[in-house]
Amino acid sequence: MLNIIFGVLGGLALFLFGMKIMGEGLQKVAGDKIRKILERVTRIPVVAVLLGALATAAVQSSSATTVLVVGFVNAGLMTLKQAVGVIMGANIGTT
Repeated sequence: MLNIIFGVLGGLALFLFGMKIMGEGLQKVAGDKIRKILERVTRIPVVAVLLGALATAAVQSSSATTVLVVGFVNAGLMTLKQAVGVIMGANIGTT
């Protein structure tokens, strides 16, 4: 039982550490230009949903799209409001 608890906690810690590193890397690489592009494209919620669906259809993985969007939010490149539309579209794109 204790092994399971430590395994789950260790996995969660690795996941959170990876998200932190990915967010820092995206912020360094992307900068202001990507932020402006994402802001322009996801300004209208319906367009954000369509973008999420198209991105998921292209990569065939809603998880990959969601992880990328969470990384963008963590890096400050997208707001939560923008991300919700894209993630909803990602879930639509898997069907």
